[in-house]
Amino acid sequence: MTTVGARVREWRPAWELDLLGTLSPHRRGARDPAFRVEPDGAVWRASYTPDGPGTLRLRCVGGVVEATAWGAGAEWLLDGVPELLGAADEPDGFVARHDVVREQLRRRPGLRIGRTRRVFEALVPAVMEQKVLGAEAWRGWGYLLRRFGEPAPGAPHMRVPPPPEVWVRIPSWEWHRSGLEAVRSRTIMGAARVAKRLEEEPSERRLRSLPGVGVWTAAETRQRAVGDADAVSVGDYHLPGMVGWALIGRKVDDAGMLELLEPYAGHRYRVTRLLESSGRRPPRRGPRLPVRDYRAF
Repeated sequence: MTTVGARVREWRPAWELDLLGTLSPHRRGARDPAFRVEPDGAVWRASYTPDGPGTLRLRCVGGVVEATAWGAGAEWLLDGVPELLGAADEPDGFVARHDVVREQLRRRPGLRIGRTRRVFEALVPAVMEQKVLGAEAWRGWGYLLRRFGEPAPGAPHMRVPPPPEVWVRIPSWEWHRSGLEAVRSRTIMGAARVAKRLEEEPSERRLRSLPGVGVWTAAETRQRAVGDADAVSVGDYHLPGMVGWALIGRKVDDAGMLELLEPYAGHRYRVTRLLESSGRRPPRRGPRLPVRDYRAF
C-alpha cells in the first residue's frame, strides 16, 4: 500500500460494526477488480465518483474505522464512509418474528445496510447478473473493467469502474468477448445515456422505466446504491427457495416469499441478508447449472 497522495480520516460508529458483512454485497466475485479484501480484514473499493476516480481502504480497529483514500474522488469517498457503512440505516424499529431471524440478529449485530451513492455503478453489474449464474456475470464484469477501467489510484493492480461515457463507447465485439449478449449490453448502454438523471432520481419507478430493467434489477441496484432496506429481489432464481426453507422449512415461489416477508415491511431486504448469513438453504437435488459462454456462440 502506498501512502503517497493518501488522505486519511477516522470514524467511530455507534454500533459494533461488521465491516466485511456490511460491504460484501458490493463485491462481484472473488476476483472483482474493484473490490479487494486483505488478510487483516481491510477492505478496498475503487469507484468513479462525481469528482473523478478514487480508491478507498477501510479497516476497523478497536471500534474505530480507519479510512484512507486516493485520487480525485478521495474526499468524496471519505465523506461517504458513514453512509457506506450504514450510518443512515434505521434498524431500530425492526422486530424479528421468526427464531432464525432472531438468532441471526444476535449473531450479526453489526450487519447494516449501507449505500454507495453511485446508482449507475450499481446498476451495471446488476444488469450483467440478469438471468445468469453469478460466475458468468462476474467474468464479464472483470473483463470489461480490466479492459476499459483505469488503474485505481493508490492501488494500480485494481481497476476503477468506467464512467457512463466510456460504457457507451464499448464496441460490440468487446461486449461479445466479455460474454455479454446484445440484450444486456444494450440495457447498460441505454442506462449510461441517462446516468445523470438516475443519480438525481434513483427511484424504483425511474429505474424500471429503462428498457431491460425490471423489478429484480431495480431492487439489486437500490439495495446497494441507496441502501433500500426493503427492496426485495423478486425474480431471483435462489432467493424464494432460501427464504421459504429458512423460515418454514420448505421452498416457496416469489408470491410465497413476499407473503412470508410481509410482516417485515420496511425491512424485507434486511431479512433476506440475515437469512443468507444463516447458511440455511434447501438441499440440492440436481446437477449445478452450467456456466454459459456467449463467446462461443
